Amino acid sequence: MSSIFFALATLKARLQDADKERGATAVEYGIMVALIAVVIIAAVLALGGQLNGIFEGVGNQLPGGAGGGEEG
Repeated sequence: MSSIFFALATLKARLQDADKERGATAVEYGIMVALIAVVIIAAVLALGGQLNGIFEGVGNQLPGGAGGGEEG
């Protein structure tokens, strides 16, 4: 009878450890996502004006684009 109790106690301890590891992993992924978001925001702020100019230039060259372009 005590061996069954010991086995159940061991199983319970392992399951609790697994939950702690999952929680830690979730926090680590959350931190990584936050850092990636910061890098993306920084890149957009740094390159936003240049990208806007590129897209406006492409739009102006397309027929019926935002800048009028050639109609045809």
